[in-house]
Amino acid sequence: MSRWRRILSSFQAKVTLLLVASMLFMGTISNLLIYRFALNSQFQQLREKLMIIAQMASFAIDAQTLMAIPLSEEGVDSSAYKTVVAKLKDIKRANPLIKYIYTMAKTDQEGVWQFIADPDPVMGKKKGAQTHSYPGDRYAVARFPQMSKAFEGPSADIKLEIDEWGVTLSGYAPIFDKANRAVAMVGVDIEARDIYTLQRTVHIRALLVLLLGILVSLLLGMFASKRIVRPIKELVEGTRRIAKGELNYQVHIKSDDEIALLAASFNRMAKALNDSQKKLMSYFYDVVQSLVRILEARDPYIKGHSESVAVYAEKIALRMGFPPEKAKLLREIALLHDIGKLGIQESVLNKKESLTEKEWEIIKQHPLIGEEMLRPVLITEEMLTIVRGHHERYDGAGYPDRLRGDSINIFAAILSVADAYDAMVSDRAYRSALSKTEALAQLKNNKHSQFNPAVVDTFVAMIEEGLI
Repeated sequence: MSRWRRILSSFQAKVTLLLVASMLFMGTISNLLIYRFALNSQFQQLREKLMIIAQMASFAIDAQTLMAIPLSEEGVDSSAYKTVVAKLKDIKRANPLIKYIYTMAKTDQEGVWQFIADPDPVMGKKKGAQTHSYPGDRYAVARFPQMSKAFEGPSADIKLEIDEWGVTLSGYAPIFDKANRAVAMVGVDIEARDIYTLQRTVHIRALLVLLLGILVSLLLGMFASKRIVRPIKELVEGTRRIAKGELNYQVHIKSDDEIALLAASFNRMAKALNDSQKKLMSYFYDVVQSLVRILEARDPYIKGHSESVAVYAEKIALRMGFPPEKAKLLREIALLHDIGKLGIQESVLNKKESLTEKEWEIIKQHPLIGEEMLRPVLITEEMLTIVRGHHERYDGAGYPDRLRGDSINIFAAILSVADAYDAMVSDRAYRSALSKTEALAQLKNNKHSQFNPAVVDTFVAMIEEGLI
């Protein structure tokens, strides 16, 4: 009897029973799911709706007024253009899903049409060029089969299409003159994200069915799940804590099956990782101190510079609302931000005269050199990013990657301000120290160009309040 009890209480037996019950239920319900059919049906309904909207719009537009619009950019100032655009805007307001609505006519060139009226003629800049649709602007329609049929009757794309205006699904209809000739067409576009929103309803329904199946499966395997779910959740929580860096976390599972053995193994692993991290961090800080001393010995003008920059950077980060652990991380890496200068010749590093272009290019390599020097010992990629990016400029004219604006790591931006300020108020081989007032003026004058304005404002405020 005890043998069977051990077998039934094993993790393998519990998982087997639960999976059998789940597969039996899911095998039955899978035949009832019409997820794919529902999506296709909804998509077809949307196409039909677009065709109806386009056809109704074509009835509302007077062909004679439309064709009176001058086919040039100045045509937007004509009364005919304004009349048609007002009607198109009314149609958009009545159909909130519509992103774009426009009219086109054929040209003498096969597969190329031209815009007549569009309420939104300018989209904005993309890849250095401005996308617009003023009267007379040409548009290649040959790439879109359903649009090419617009003069034959109502049609709609059979899939999402991509052009310079984005990813859309469109409907089309011809505009007839009094002689019943198709002289133009009207198109209506829905953005892909709006389509995804509509399809989300089907996703939710499918998810509800799936959740119902899971619930029934759990009920069928209840006798096993009570002893499986609880310890697995504890292990998942332990994994999450370990991933966040809480290496001293231990799981507590009371059981006599394989999960208990897994928990014990997990705890041993966590303890080993914790011990290893302590040793690594101890070694890391020893390396930090050694490298900083070497750098200061090579360049007496920066003695104490790294410590001052680290203090400034940490205080700025805290003032800007970053968690203390993040601010501490920034302080630690700030100590090493100029470590790459160890790879620069002293004749260049301590030169009192102006640097030549070649020497300046050598100096600009120190963030990259520092990154490579620290890669074997630093724990996170973010720390390396800070070292690499502390000479990037807000306007994109910095180095080594010419990043601009918010694409620059915020901690690198903080370090840049702290580094520049301390350098300005300290003596250098090539100049004397600036006063605090002069240094602050330089920071203010160069925010938006060299420095992140939010960081400068924060730092200046702290100095003016006497917090630094």
